[in-house]
Amino acid sequence: MNRLLANRGLLQIFCSLLLVIMIMSASSYVVYKKSISGIYDKVTQNNRLVVKNIIQAFDSSFTTVNNLIFTIHGLPFDPVKSGDGGRMDMAQVYNLQDNLASLISSVDYIEDVIVFYDNQDLAITANGTSDMKLLFQNKYRHDTYNASYWRSFSKSKRPFTVFPSSDYMMQTEGSKPQSRQLIAVMDGNKYKLSDKNVIILINAEKLLQHVNMSSMIPGSSMIVLDGDRKIVLSTEKNWDLVEVLNDVYFNQSQEDSLTRGDFEYHVYQSDYNDFIYIDKMPYQFQNIDTVASGSRIIMVIAIVSAVLLSGLLSVYLYLPVKGILQLFGEGRVKGNDFRKIYSGIVKVQRENEALRQRMERAEADMCRNAFFRVLESQRSSDIARDVLKYEPFFFRDRSFVMASLDLRLSQKGDRSHPAMEPRQMTELLRKELGSMAGTGYTAVFHQREMQFLILLGIPQGGDRQTVISGWATFIQEANRDVLPGYVLRSFVSKDYEAHVPNLLSAYQDILNGMLYRNVQDEAQTVIDTAAVQYVGDVYFPLEKMDHLARCLTAGLTEESIQIVTDIIHENARRNIHHYHLAHVAKSMFLYLIKPAKATAEGDQELMQLESRFIRRVEQAYDHREITEALLEVVKKVAGSRGGEPKSKLNPAFISQYIELHYMNNLYLDHMAEVLDTSPKYFSNYFKKTFGINYVEYLNKVRLAHAREFLKNTDYNISEIGEKTGYMNASTFTTTFKKYYGISPSEYRKMAGEG
Repeated sequence: MNRLLANRGLLQIFCSLLLVIMIMSASSYVVYKKSISGIYDKVTQNNRLVVKNIIQAFDSSFTTVNNLIFTIHGLPFDPVKSGDGGRMDMAQVYNLQDNLASLISSVDYIEDVIVFYDNQDLAITANGTSDMKLLFQNKYRHDTYNASYWRSFSKSKRPFTVFPSSDYMMQTEGSKPQSRQLIAVMDGNKYKLSDKNVIILINAEKLLQHVNMSSMIPGSSMIVLDGDRKIVLSTEKNWDLVEVLNDVYFNQSQEDSLTRGDFEYHVYQSDYNDFIYIDKMPYQFQNIDTVASGSRIIMVIAIVSAVLLSGLLSVYLYLPVKGILQLFGEGRVKGNDFRKIYSGIVKVQRENEALRQRMERAEADMCRNAFFRVLESQRSSDIARDVLKYEPFFFRDRSFVMASLDLRLSQKGDRSHPAMEPRQMTELLRKELGSMAGTGYTAVFHQREMQFLILLGIPQGGDRQTVISGWATFIQEANRDVLPGYVLRSFVSKDYEAHVPNLLSAYQDILNGMLYRNVQDEAQTVIDTAAVQYVGDVYFPLEKMDHLARCLTAGLTEESIQIVTDIIHENARRNIHHYHLAHVAKSMFLYLIKPAKATAEGDQELMQLESRFIRRVEQAYDHREITEALLEVVKKVAGSRGGEPKSKLNPAFISQYIELHYMNNLYLDHMAEVLDTSPKYFSNYFKKTFGINYVEYLNKVRLAHAREFLKNTDYNISEIGEKTGYMNASTFTTTFKKYYGISPSEYRKMAGEG
């Protein structure tokens, strides 16, 4: 018996039979679960999940308010002009007011935002401006929280503070006073980002609607306490919390429950800001212990009976299992018998599937190599004989056309879909083309980067034009449904008989089509190479070229831009070939850099400019991109001569963008690209507008968030540096010490002691 019990197979049979016989006790279990106790336990459990979701909603709301305060401090508007008698610049005031209104427009539970300055009577709100004293005397009247209180509190040393919910008498012009429950939140000044004092008024009723308090058990209520155990918000008046709080021990990862009278209290502590949330709900129904005890006794009797019967049957049924193991050659090996049987079967299936996939990949790679060996041949006679055996894989119809497909990420398209790797794109194209009607698709070959070659068969009775139309429809649908973030371009060859040597001719058609496509055809997604017409009438006026160089030398940027635009547009009107237009653009480049030779910092800068320009021209899809590349050179050359590019920049947008993306790599080139300007101009504009250089500002924003992480989280120094945009812990530590004179570890220690 001991030897039998040492085998897991016997135990598995025993447990299996036990599980089957346990169905006998299912009725008792259902009775127990459907009892009053079971119902109460389930309701209580569901209510706890609801309360935790409500707490997360509260934390999210306070996080939004905290981020909003950071954003307001980051706004560049400074109404108080130093050295001007302390007068307010009303233009800056109105700009600040507009930005405040914009920032809170999407947060429905925020009643108002109030910004005021030390030694200034004016208060700036999202709804207008007012005298500080009149604002809290007329619009937001409270016996305690008046203008004097807020001025006194703003001058004291304070952390980020959430004040208890309280009734304010609110009165607007032409209406009667109304009592409204508001929660005031004021920023801290221990590490102040600006001279602003910010008060945010939260509508308590709308906040409760936002966190969905109605989903709690009827008769339940909740109270919110701050870290100092002061009441912030309560859904029930006259709570006696002294006895409850004295019986609960708190730490950052603990929750507790206790019963007082007819109510049960569930106490939670927020991981975000140490707030305490107490859920008060009616205690469980009375006189249910007898029912629950009876149900448990019935279940115990059923389980004991099932165990005895399972033991007898498992010994009887184990012998056939040993016979099966012997057939698999595992009869003498100890261990989990059924798992060994199952794992053996799975292993064989996995090996077969892996072998099948390897064979398919190997065959696909061999076909791809054979395909490109044909394309690399100089002439048909150079094609190796061993390549001809792949002809059935290449062709399924009597004739075919070859199509190229070039994909690139759109600059302004949908970025919700992540960029795909070439192998993923190849599989996607094969899948989608397999369901395409009207063409005998045979193969997709990845050429380089995101460029592919596709063989499209012409079915029996079909013609080339039908295949091209079907291919164009497929590209349009794919661009709309499965590839929305890409720009697609395709060239289609002439039709050829389905023979391997004709692949070389079809590929040459594709190359010729790419070079000699007519400029006016570039707007088409699919270009038929057979329809390309030769045009030799290239427009390249030498006198305008010389005039262009002189205009740049004289600093006439607008006139230079007009000359470049006119020459490109004239060539586009003449419908010359893209290949010729690229030559025109490269020739124009030589004229454009003539003025730059005397002013550029060095030959290396010119070489980089030329390299970037040639790459853009060679990769351009149409003449508009070539025009943009030329105009960039014009502006670059003009900028090197002191010209200043025009750019529409919004200080509020810049501040908010940095606040939302400070954890990313916000280098100057990235910001310039976002704001459609040059890095140099953006740097100068930032310094002039914000009164601080860009890197200094970015570091201050990042380090402000780093301080919050150091004070309120358990992340290590390396994790905090990564979350705030620094490449490594060393850079983060060095930067932190440069600005605050102490290391992050020392700051965390001081914050903990304070």
